[in-house]
Amino acid sequence: MRKLIVSTFLSLDGVMQAPGLPDEDTSGGFDQGGWQIDYFDEVFGETLMQGFAATDALLLGRKTYDIFAAFWPVQPDDDPIAPTMNGFDKFVVTRTLDEAEWVNSEVIKGDVVAEIKKLKERPGKDIRVIGSGDLSQTLIENDLVDEYQLVVHPLVLGSGKRLFRDGTASTKLRLVDSKPTTKGVLILTYVPDHS
Repeated sequence: MRKLIVSTFLSLDGVMQAPGLPDEDTSGGFDQGGWQIDYFDEVFGETLMQGFAATDALLLGRKTYDIFAAFWPVQPDDDPIAPTMNGFDKFVVTRTLDEAEWVNSEVIKGDVVAEIKKLKERPGKDIRVIGSGDLSQTLIENDLVDEYQLVVHPLVLGSGKRLFRDGTASTKLRLVDSKPTTKGVLILTYVPDHS
């Protein structure tokens, strides 16, 4: 069975909202978008590419899918990440989209939990969830996450959407890898601890 990995950029206070661009997600009045850009370094990049090498599919919520579909296909050919992102199979969980335009994309509707379980049973490499805060809540609530890669940045944002929100069920996790970057970011890999 394929592993489903939730891979998320976080602040020290657990905020995951709009790490990439200032206007990525301003819902709730969030005005601190683009907060992770200054923290990218070689260690970060190498870890990202290693994770991508073990992955062949992205599972995305509608908002993240729309952001990625508008961004990655128009990046220059020499961008080190764009060919990988564009080459992945993409599965977008949505209530409203009937067709997905980005190359190699498929819409998941209806019984999302059942469809994701089927997706995990298909042959292939890891399935990675990036961003997709609302979708991540569904995955966490239904015990569908096999691994968390939490990229924790040394800053406190004070507000914004969090990965582990109020009301999340108590869950034990086991640390299986940790790596600091030169800029103080911690790349932490956890798996659910069912002991």
